[in-house]
Amino acid sequence: MRSDLAHLIDVLAQRHELALAEYEQLVDQRTPELAAYAAERAVEVRKAVYGTDVFVRGLIEISSHCKNDCRYCGIRRSNATAERYRLSPQDIMDCANEGYDLGFRTFVLQGGEDPWFDDERLCGIVASIKAAHPDCAVTLSVGERSRASYQALFDAGADRYLLRHETATRAHYERLHPAAMSYHNRMRCLRDLRDIGYAVGCGFMVGSPYQTPAHLAADLKFVEEFRPQMCGIGPFVPHHATEFAYEPGGSVELTCFLLSLLRLMQPNLLLPATTALGTLDPRGREKGILAGANVVMPNLSPAGVRSKYELYDNKICTGEESAQSRDQLAARMCSIGYQVVVDRGDPRTAASIPQPKE
Repeated sequence: MRSDLAHLIDVLAQRHELALAEYEQLVDQRTPELAAYAAERAVEVRKAVYGTDVFVRGLIEISSHCKNDCRYCGIRRSNATAERYRLSPQDIMDCANEGYDLGFRTFVLQGGEDPWFDDERLCGIVASIKAAHPDCAVTLSVGERSRASYQALFDAGADRYLLRHETATRAHYERLHPAAMSYHNRMRCLRDLRDIGYAVGCGFMVGSPYQTPAHLAADLKFVEEFRPQMCGIGPFVPHHATEFAYEPGGSVELTCFLLSLLRLMQPNLLLPATTALGTLDPRGREKGILAGANVVMPNLSPAGVRSKYELYDNKICTGEESAQSRDQLAARMCSIGYQVVVDRGDPRTAASIPQPKE
């Protein structure tokens, strides 16, 4: 292992920042030995803040309708073969009630940008979940909305909001999205969410078409400077009904390396081991946890619709990733020395984080 690259890992662990060129050097010159060292340091940092706790979120995929036409996404508007559905407010409430009984204390409402879920409906759903389960957190992941909409949802009781930036490079963003979508608007949304008071999550795809080490370095620098409470990254997985159907998928190994860098960058980050990792590798989520992640998101959606929320091909939607198989998930985490906990899983405060050495 090159000592200069290992030194950069140590600097990141101490100072929680690197220069843009240094991030690019780590990504471009990564080796298995360097990744193993980064994971070792990341686990050390994560255990100092969160111990061996793994937080679980109950994922409720509320709609596969979407007004957008992102070039990589299986539920894009122009995909005429997509199976569309949307859950009713009662369906969503039933999922949350079942999840509560299973031990979940955070619910993530995720869906395409479906205009049917206007502020009135979505605020009502959020308020109902919070009224029934006041000890729980509600996270929304329903895309770009106006500042007024974000404020209304926050006032209704939403605690967190996930909005992946996908790429922090404007030119790359424009190659992945239609002209109707704006990099500047995506960034405006993230700023609005932070200003309003949400715990905010951003994130990016690893190995997306046209991506370079410089793009990934820019993503890392963006996360470092934005300092979200959550960051969701996962390998790009192509979908057969998109123009990127024959593009190569992203790498589990590179994704895990980036998880380690993110943990060293921000020790208290809530960092999921995503479904995409588990889709590409049967032990992908375990590898993510061992690289520094501390969140998993089993599926609480009704079994009959899970396969319809097909963002990419072969997305796992039955079996151990489902919320009803929480015991199997707990056993898998236990097998690598971690335990699933019944907890809202809020980010730890700055006072809980070991301070860098001078």
